[in-house]
Amino acid sequence: MAVLVATMEALLTPLWSMEQYRHSYCNVETHPHEHVVQGHTSCLDSDTEDDFDFIDELVRAQRLSLGAKKYGCSHYRRRCRIRAPCCDEVFDCRHCHNEIKNVNEPVPSKRHEMPRHLVTRVVCSLCNHEQDVQQVCENCGVCMGEYFCSTCKFFDDETKKQQYHCDACGICRIGGRENFFHCDRCGCCYAKSLQNGHPCVEKSMHQNCPVCFEYLFDSVKDITVLPCGHTMHLECLRDMHTHAQYCCPICSKSVCDMSSVWEQIDREIAATQMPESHVNKKVWILCNDCGASNEVMYHIVAHKCTSCSSYNTRLTRGPLNSGSSSSSSSSSSE
Repeated sequence: MAVLVATMEALLTPLWSMEQYRHSYCNVETHPHEHVVQGHTSCLDSDTEDDFDFIDELVRAQRLSLGAKKYGCSHYRRRCRIRAPCCDEVFDCRHCHNEIKNVNEPVPSKRHEMPRHLVTRVVCSLCNHEQDVQQVCENCGVCMGEYFCSTCKFFDDETKKQQYHCDACGICRIGGRENFFHCDRCGCCYAKSLQNGHPCVEKSMHQNCPVCFEYLFDSVKDITVLPCGHTMHLECLRDMHTHAQYCCPICSKSVCDMSSVWEQIDREIAATQMPESHVNKKVWILCNDCGASNEVMYHIVAHKCTSCSSYNTRLTRGPLNSGSSSSSSSSSSE
C-alpha cells in the first residue's frame, strides 16, 4: 500500500489543486480586463471548470493506467488475482489454478478445474483489496484489465490479442470479432475464410485433440480445421508431419495435398516387380479419401484407388462369391 501511495503522489505532484489552478489562471493582475473579447473571457467560471475537468480526467487516466502490463502471470498480463470459488484460494488466473490443482496435483481425488463463470471475488494486485468482480478497483481506482468481460470474469492488459466475447460460444476468444464467424453446427468460432467452404462436423470443437487429448473448445493453443472437418491443435498437426503422418487421426482422410507423394509411389510400384505367385492376385480396397470400394491388383508397395487415384487405402473383405482373400484393416498408404 505504501508503494502505491508513493507512486500516486509522484504522479500527482506536478498537478495543481482546484484552488491553486483557479487562482493562477484568473489572477486579475496577470490577466487584465483589456484582454476580454466581446462576450468571452478565459476567466469565466464555465471555462475554468471545463479546464479543471480536463485536468481531473488526466489524473483519472493516469490512475487507471498505473501498473499496466507489469502484473500478472505467464498466461495473462493483468492487475488482479481471482479467488477460486471451488477451493477458496487466490490465484493469478484460472490456468494457474488448473496447473496446480489439476495437472500437478499428486492426489487424484483432489484434482479439479476452476469454474470460470462462478468467480465472484477478485484481489487488486496494487493495493491487495478484495472486492466483487469489476474492471476498476473500488479502493485505489486502478484499472485491473484493459480488456474486461463481466460474463467470463476475464481480465487482460494485452489488448493486441483483439479479445472478444462470443455469446454463442459462451466464452471470450482472441483474433478480432470481425475476423471470425460462429458456426452453429460445429459449435465454435471459425475464421471467415472458412465461412463458405468448410465441411461441418457436428460439435467438432467439443472434443479432445486426437493427439494430445486436451479439450479443444476452450484451449488456449492454436487450433486448425482439417479438410475433413475434424479439428486438432496446429502444434500437434505439425508434430504428425515431422513423423510422416498425413492422415486425420479420426477418419484417416488425407490432411493435405498428397498428389506429389502419389506420383512418387507410382514410380516406386513401376520399378518393383512382383513374384510370379502374386502377378494375377486381386484384392478389395477401401479408399479413405473418397470412400470408394474397388477391386485392384495386389502389390506389396501400395494399392491405388481407381476412383480418385489416392494411395490412402486399406484392404477389406470383398464380396463373398469373389473368392478373394484379404486382411481386415491394414492401411497401405504409409
